[in-house]
Amino acid sequence: MYRRMLVLRFPPEITDLPLVCNLSMQYNLCFNILKATILPGQEGLMVLELWGHQKNVTAGLEYLKEKGVKIKSVAQEIRRNEELCVDCGACTGLCPTDALIIEPATGKILFNPEKCKGCELCVKACPVKAMEIRFFKDKVLA
Repeated sequence: MYRRMLVLRFPPEITDLPLVCNLSMQYNLCFNILKATILPGQEGLMVLELWGHQKNVTAGLEYLKEKGVKIKSVAQEIRRNEELCVDCGACTGLCPTDALIIEPATGKILFNPEKCKGCELCVKACPVKAMEIRFFKDKVLA
């Protein structure tokens, strides 16, 4: 499952449309509304956690943009749960920034979070779910 934490801004003229409901029904997405202020005739604001298959999330976000919704991502980071990791190396071959490497001397996986760009490829690849996404609900990216 692909997961995004988003801030949505709705123009006043579309606050009466069932846009989030359509994300669920038309794009097979799940959502969790964390905060919302939406009143008829006024700009609406919603903090939304959205998840589903990546292609559906992408299509759903395009749908929102076409309707005039402004979308920003909430900051996130990737963390490695040392207790779950079995050092299988599945993550290292996919990491485009070399934030995850195999230490030659020990065969252990090393994670350098400063090199991580948050692409989430390692999260999908990890068979034991040792790579985790942590959202910062108080930080919004432009």
